[in-house]
Amino acid sequence: MASEHLDDKKVSPAQDVDPERLSEDNTSIGKGDILQQEHTDPVLNAKMHLINNAIDEIGFTGYQVKLFILNGFGYAVDSLILLIQSIIAGQAGLEFNPGYPAGLTIAAYVGMLVGALFWGLTADVIGRKFAFNVSLMICSIFAIVAGASPNWIVLGLFVCLSSFGAGGNLVLDTAVFLEYLPGKDQWLLTLMAAWWGLGQLVAGFLAWGFLPSYSCDDPSLVEGAPPCTKENNQGWRYVWYTAGALVFVMSIARITVIRLKETPKFLVGEGRDAECVETLQMIAQKYNRTCSLTLEQMQACGTINSDRRGSATHAVKSKWSLGEIGVHLKGLYATKRIGISTTLIWFSWTLIGLAYPLYNVFLPAYLSSRGASFGEASPYITWRNYTLVNFSGIWGPVLAGYMCATRLGRKYTMVIGALITMAFFFAYTQVRTNVQNIVFTCVINFCLNIYYGTLYAYTPEVLPSAHRGTGNGIAIGWNRVMGILSAVIATVADTSTPVPIYICAALYIVMAGVAAIFPFEPYGKRSS
Repeated sequence: MASEHLDDKKVSPAQDVDPERLSEDNTSIGKGDILQQEHTDPVLNAKMHLINNAIDEIGFTGYQVKLFILNGFGYAVDSLILLIQSIIAGQAGLEFNPGYPAGLTIAAYVGMLVGALFWGLTADVIGRKFAFNVSLMICSIFAIVAGASPNWIVLGLFVCLSSFGAGGNLVLDTAVFLEYLPGKDQWLLTLMAAWWGLGQLVAGFLAWGFLPSYSCDDPSLVEGAPPCTKENNQGWRYVWYTAGALVFVMSIARITVIRLKETPKFLVGEGRDAECVETLQMIAQKYNRTCSLTLEQMQACGTINSDRRGSATHAVKSKWSLGEIGVHLKGLYATKRIGISTTLIWFSWTLIGLAYPLYNVFLPAYLSSRGASFGEASPYITWRNYTLVNFSGIWGPVLAGYMCATRLGRKYTMVIGALITMAFFFAYTQVRTNVQNIVFTCVINFCLNIYYGTLYAYTPEVLPSAHRGTGNGIAIGWNRVMGILSAVIATVADTSTPVPIYICAALYIVMAGVAAIFPFEPYGKRSS
């Protein structure tokens, strides 16, 4: 819509607003919006355009810095919980003698699957704020309790419940951060994935610090070793206690450091224009920035389509109906290009959901077997190497963030990251020495996080704001389903052989091809 129409607060009726004219708006502070040409709801497009202009006008402030850190906690916790269960499974198994050793991995992924779907769907129904404030608290409580588990089944239950809390963070963290970011700073969404590596690093440090000194010996490996009991096998429990306490501190910081308000793009999708403008004006005032957006400008655009808005026009009791969920699912296929994009994104998450756990979640077993073949029986050496590998993973998203801010864009950053990872996967099968082993595992962890970190950021960028939580939740849900499948595969297959590495390499080739044909490229555009 033309800017002069906004200035005099007179615009054409809703049905006359042409989203294509937005790209011709010479007063735009930023560049075009990603989905503005998709002809979904022209009034909603016009309002999103105004919000993007306002966020660009305010610019990057301390508010976004706080969100980068506090949302980053969610990334770190997701990887922390997932890796801790795989790290401690062996020692807990010696104590409990489980009938199904891969049970913890399945419990963790089931919890994260349900968490991703629950928090993702509720994010589009009741908003982003509730999950942001509650999810980490739930995760921390059950992580601490997991350390006191009396048997394998109870441990699996608490791992599942802790993962339920953690599972919602990857859905919400990217959405919340993105919906406050100026267009020129959206590459920071990729950089935020470095927190994932930090979570892995903490898991490695906890294992390195507690397991070698406070764990029982495996009677099958150490002749004459006493049976494993709670008294002589406290290391894995200390890992849970420490991790849970750390997550608890993070959850308190989320509530106290920033009083998160509902995101402007969620509010406008719900028809709450006044609250949207108030939130943006509050940020501008707090950080002494300019924000020229007014409620009159928003209202002058018209009223958004009630069929798309759904919950804003129905009684509160209908918010949890299947029809409400159907509205958001339908919105993810509002146009042919949006539908193709949604499908390819979900397919990519499915592929990485199988490739990543096969290699990384079962990496302790693989490292242990390689270490044994190299004569490294010491748990200290094994977990030291594991920590080094996780440290290297932090820097993949850092490079990816830089690449995304260049003309390579998000799509070709993912293509390059996937292909390089594939090459090193194949090369890794030729490892024969200690030095080669640690170097290659570090390089692979670095490279695969280039792809993974970018996919995390790309997904919410190209999803429609009103349906972002649902689309993101289902994407990560598919990821978790494949994680469960990978645990089953690992149970019946030998993960100490190079076969999983060949499978992972082939999957990354497919991922590179899918990334190349994504219909949207966010570089130089703003999320809708």
